[in-house]
Amino acid sequence: MNNAIPEEYRGVAESLFPPGGFPAGQGPTVEAAVAFADILGIGADYKKLLADRKSGGGLRTLLGHFQNNLDLLIQKTWVERADESRKEKLQGRIPDFVDAIEREDFSTALREFSVILDELAYLFFGAQSSKDDFTEYTLRIDTQMGLFWWYGGQIGGLHPQEDGKCLDVPNAGKDVLRALLMIGICYLTNF
Repeated sequence: MNNAIPEEYRGVAESLFPPGGFPAGQGPTVEAAVAFADILGIGADYKKLLADRKSGGGLRTLLGHFQNNLDLLIQKTWVERADESRKEKLQGRIPDFVDAIEREDFSTALREFSVILDELAYLFFGAQSSKDDFTEYTLRIDTQMGLFWWYGGQIGGLHPQEDGKCLDVPNAGKDVLRALLMIGICYLTNF
């Protein structure tokens, strides 16, 4: 599916999530996450958030904006009557996700975020979101949005463990998992 990514972005995207997984003993870096955030158009906010790691005030503010914006996006999304319960369930997941981030339980947050992104994609794009060409479809609509949904698919393919590690992402401690999650949070906050 990486072939759908425009050539000028493919190197940056593949440094974050290489096709076929990470080589033994290697994993993504915070630097790769920063470069990816730049191509998504959220680089400045993302870098500020990473720099604000010590005080935590920026994260709390961002999470508040994230939750408000996601609630608005979900509420404003038109769906068939049969899918209204999906919207409600999705809104119910957001506080638990935010809580996991605040507790720095990034493994739980990663699992929750994957579900949130899947459900949000369904609300925005319907059944198209579960098709094999979904990334290509979103890239044709808008490159940055397509790259975001590609990222969402990559996040969804990770299998975090309870001990804070991620088997799919060697050497990915809390800082890397946090950096991966913050990309999506920053993007959706500014969506």
